[in-house]
Amino acid sequence: MAALSPFSSYSKASIIVLIICSLLMMFMGRSSAKLTTDYYKKTCPKVFSAVESVVKDAIQKEKRMGASLLRLHFHDCFVQGCDGSVLLDDTSSFTGEKTAAPNNNSVRGFNVVDDIKSKVESVCPGVVSCADILAIGARDSIALLGGPKWDVKLGRRDSKTASFSVANSGVIPPPTSNLGNLINRFQDRGLSTKDMVVLSGAHTIGQARCTLYRNRIYNETNIDASLARKRQRNCPRISGSGDNNLAPLDLKTPTFFDNSYYKNLIKKKGLLHSDQILYNGSSTDSLIKLYSKNPKAFNDDFVTAIIKMGDISPLTGSNGEIRKNCRRIN
Repeated sequence: MAALSPFSSYSKASIIVLIICSLLMMFMGRSSAKLTTDYYKKTCPKVFSAVESVVKDAIQKEKRMGASLLRLHFHDCFVQGCDGSVLLDDTSSFTGEKTAAPNNNSVRGFNVVDDIKSKVESVCPGVVSCADILAIGARDSIALLGGPKWDVKLGRRDSKTASFSVANSGVIPPPTSNLGNLINRFQDRGLSTKDMVVLSGAHTIGQARCTLYRNRIYNETNIDASLARKRQRNCPRISGSGDNNLAPLDLKTPTFFDNSYYKNLIKKKGLLHSDQILYNGSSTDSLIKLYSKNPKAFNDDFVTAIIKMGDISPLTGSNGEIRKNCRRIN
């Protein structure tokens, strides 16, 4: 009797079944990968009120915290995608992202995230991811500081890993960035030049340490002289002296989310090099002028861009986990 061919009718049937199953799994995976604004409608309808109450209390205690929570969302999404990896603490066997150069002594608000997580767990345990908490917290921070409010897309799961090396590799643009570097870093994450310019407008709130703007106030020429002198009084030329002294990124309305950031740039009053480079006789000048004159355009485009940023490589479906504690994997 001749040996059965591997392509016998039985084998073909099996292959067809396998192919169909694979296609179904691919389809299901793609479907689950879509974030939605009503993701917790049935499983945790109180998530928004729980997050907002904690964010509101935190901002009332310290206005700067709104900018810090927004920044956490940004730094999270640019490394491995929006997966909560930035929140993981180092352990004896695990190195997270918190001590990478862009984050060390810079990103903050982790205690507030802990408080949010605790509040959310009290109303729906084991349901809401830390990555989604960052997205909601960023939205609420902006809204509570006078900015726009939008429907947040949700359904992210939390990473079981972090990447110190990626966080340290320059994917998060440093404040010394030139325009080309800014454009490239955002494009690498699927964000356009317009997205970059409008998301930079988040610097209408928050503060920066002396070490981040020292070179600009002493060595750059495209800076308003009065601003340079004012900042020099709190930021000595000598490195190591006053490094952690703070200055507002927006000297006009530092605790209010508005379009003053762009007005400052036109007057050469951007605090960071990476801010002022957006208005320096370059291709982005026209956008700076637009947003300086049209706050509605800024708000509308900011919402579009931050929703787009929140879509960067989320973990969904059966990938990742829902952490019980945002600082460590389950």
